[in-house]
Amino acid sequence: MSFSIRDEMPDIVQQYAMYLRNIKGLSAKTVNEYCMDLRTLFRFLKSHWGPIDCPLEEIKVNDVDMEFIRKIKTYDLFEFMNFVADERNNMSSTRQRKSSSLKSFFKYLTVHEGLLEENPTEKLTPPKKKKALPHFLSLEQSIELLQAVDGPDQERDLCILTLFLNCGMRLSELVSINITDVLYNNSTLRILGKGNKERIVYLNQACLDAIENYLAVRPKDGVIDRNALFLSKRKTRISPKTVQFMVKKYLDKIGLSGPGYSVHKLRHTAATLMYRYGNVDIRVLQDILGHANLGTTEIYTHTSSSQMERALNANPLAQIKVEPKTSNSQESETDPKEE
Repeated sequence: MSFSIRDEMPDIVQQYAMYLRNIKGLSAKTVNEYCMDLRTLFRFLKSHWGPIDCPLEEIKVNDVDMEFIRKIKTYDLFEFMNFVADERNNMSSTRQRKSSSLKSFFKYLTVHEGLLEENPTEKLTPPKKKKALPHFLSLEQSIELLQAVDGPDQERDLCILTLFLNCGMRLSELVSINITDVLYNNSTLRILGKGNKERIVYLNQACLDAIENYLAVRPKDGVIDRNALFLSKRKTRISPKTVQFMVKKYLDKIGLSGPGYSVHKLRHTAATLMYRYGNVDIRVLQDILGHANLGTTEIYTHTSSSQMERALNANPLAQIKVEPKTSNSQESETDPKEE
């Protein structure tokens, strides 16, 4: 968690942050987001409960104590959720995270610390998150993207794109890869995912070749971070922003610019291609992507019209044609049951 945010937080939230980081094992980024959600809540309540002479963003919250927190009721939290929806225009996914932040904090106070007798978030229902189908590149577009790589850093850039499109890793996971994470004896890669959870993914031949070609030209002298697999021009570990800029450059080059395409879309692409062309079991795909919940992975099981057409044509009855029978005798058109 950044020092600026931590210093703004009251003591009880700082203790909660340490609990999330060290006991629950959440990432620093997730802990930071939870704390920012609590800061927004406290600022809203201070403004809501009494006249404040400064903008919401300037309200100090480091004086919030248990006396303040004990006054928070369920309807206050409903008011807050309405505020972030109507005034802040938070998307359902953002409001869902805020709801999780509140529930986690008040559960910590009631169950773990015993500082509250009643949990005001028990009746707080998180908003339903809209399940939109992820954007992804087609197989042809993926090949075109790889073929578009050129320039003085082409071995590095090609290796990065190859790992994204084949392994489906997150941006944070890629930039944190160390040379020692590549295990050549069994062609695997060790990845440190969300919440510092480690997983192993297998490297196919395209990944192995791309890594070998990059390591052959990777700088050896003057390297500041010798452990880092991917280096910047300054010979330090490559930053997420550098990777984002590089990916956007090549996406623009093949005509796929705009907000719908980004580094994360390459992760979606890898998942979709594995599911569509590899007949990958959904639980195997879950392990590859490092999803904690199977429901997150199931979004990639969406089907295209061509898949539905193949499925219908694969039905063994698809080629069975039965002609309607013709009657040889004159039968009454009256239903016997009606007589």
